[in-house]
Amino acid sequence: MPDHPHAAIAQRLKRANGHLETIIEMIEEGRSCMEIAQQLRAVEGAIENAKKALIHDHISHSLKASGVKGQAALKEFRAIAKFL
Repeated sequence: MPDHPHAAIAQRLKRANGHLETIIEMIEEGRSCMEIAQQLRAVEGAIENAKKALIHDHISHSLKASGVKGQAALKEFRAIAKFL
C-alpha cells in the first residue's frame, strides 16, 4: 500500500478510526461529556483534514490533463470542489 497515491490519507483515517474506538470506550466507561466531546472534535478534524487532502490530491492530478480529457477533469473539479 505505500505505493498507492492515497496511502497517507488511508493512514490518517486509520488513526482517526483508532481514536474513535477509544472514544467509544470512554463512553462505555462513563467518562465526562466534556472529555468525550473534546475527543470527538479531534476525530472530526482528522476526518475533515483527510477529506481535504484527498480532494486537493485529486485536483492536482486532474488539472495536469490536457485537451478533451482536461475539460472533463475541469468539470469534475468543479463538481468535487463543493465538498471542500
